Amino acid sequence: MLLMYMSVNVKRLLLDALKPRELSIVELARAIGAVEGVEEVNIIVSEVDSKTETIKVTVKGPKINYELVSNIMEKYGVSIRGVDEISVAKP
Repeated sequence: MLLMYMSVNVKRLLLDALKPRELSIVELARAIGAVEGVEEVNIIVSEVDSKTETIKVTVKGPKINYELVSNIMEKYGVSIRGVDEISVAKP
């Protein structure tokens, strides 16, 4: 079963996340964009509270490593609430 999992690449992720208001979406997008396998990052702010912002993060690339993207977001204080969409393809 693990071999089947390893034979596909993640091409696109749509993440629902919560970030601190003081964190710039430009800074966050650049950090995610620097991850190997990521070619494009789009961030939309969908809701604003006094201390946080709800964001939708779209990540595109030929071979996205979800764990690395998740670790970068966590490092910046962003909490991933869920993966709303994912696209995978065989290499």
